[in-house]
Amino acid sequence: MGEFIGLSVPNLSGNERKYMDEAIDSEWVSTAGPYIPQFEKGIADYVGAPDAVACQNGSSGLHLAFLELGVGTGDAVIVPDLTFAATVNPVVYCGANPIFVDCDDTLCLDPVKLREFITEECEHIGGRVFEKSTGFRVAAIAPVHVFGNLCDMDAIMDVAEEFKIPVVEDACESLGSRFTSGRYAGMHSGTVGDIGVFSFNGNKIITTGGGGMIVARDPQKLAHMRYKSQQAKDDAVRFIHNELGYNYRMTNIQAALGMAQLEQLDGFIEIKKRNYELYNRLGIELLPFSLDRCNPNYWFYSFMTERREELMSKLAERNIGTRPIWELMHRLPAFSKYRSYRLEKSIYYHKYVLNLPCSSNLTEEQVHTVADAIKEILGK
Repeated sequence: MGEFIGLSVPNLSGNERKYMDEAIDSEWVSTAGPYIPQFEKGIADYVGAPDAVACQNGSSGLHLAFLELGVGTGDAVIVPDLTFAATVNPVVYCGANPIFVDCDDTLCLDPVKLREFITEECEHIGGRVFEKSTGFRVAAIAPVHVFGNLCDMDAIMDVAEEFKIPVVEDACESLGSRFTSGRYAGMHSGTVGDIGVFSFNGNKIITTGGGGMIVARDPQKLAHMRYKSQQAKDDAVRFIHNELGYNYRMTNIQAALGMAQLEQLDGFIEIKKRNYELYNRLGIELLPFSLDRCNPNYWFYSFMTERREELMSKLAERNIGTRPIWELMHRLPAFSKYRSYRLEKSIYYHKYVLNLPCSSNLTEEQVHTVADAIKEILGK
């Protein structure tokens, strides 16, 4: 058995140890310290946002975003069926109801079915949108930029703006992806909707171990989310809290790690692009990114095969890490009671997609090893 080739592991080859040692030496290791505002500014500058708020993870960022938009009991939020549960959990934390809509061939939220749902399954009263069957107010739309590919935000925002529905962009997987055409050309993921959220989990393109970041078009909303993330503390000496707050703040030591990772982000994207193209040249045809619309960050690679379970098992025997795509949201017990709308392609892609090794420290030799193993197993 050869060396283990992981699916998506951190690349800690820069100033991570130096900056974290500085944080430790200064004894600023918790939720205060200079690296937090530095990292917030670094991310804001990178994506072209006026400011950013660091938080504990993408889930906490999404939770704060939905709360800030007033999502609550008696509301509904449109989310993709094909996503990670962390997109949907915060909707339920707010007491609201997710509505699962299909994906298109990009694996992202289908804007055609989104419009159909809003126009055919909802009624429009007083400038607001209500689902006919339940009376739930459609309080937000939460498109997810799956695997670093970018949603058709032109079409999604057309719907959102026409019907005055706020948009929370789940950009947790797409830091570094940006639009190259349409009305958002030049803009980064997360900066198109009302609020955008990024994740720095251990398998993301850059990591802080855990951690997330929020950006928003409205600076007052962003400032209020920062306040809520810090326990809604109005008086730090006398511990006065005039609102319900959350312990969602990032630590200084995480932010130190993030600063070192951010310095390498563009290089990570180039490596991921190179390895994606190498897989394809070696005959492993990966699902395409929407290059007519965006420069993606190539975060995850998707391979389609009818022999997925066999391939996954036999690659594991060769010490090669893979994983199937997430279980569909409408099938999870926690979400089975919620409404789904015209699910077709999410079911199709769920059946066949296998994610292949894609780390930013994956070598060309390792790509050859994985490709050769796949071709041998599948008899290509």
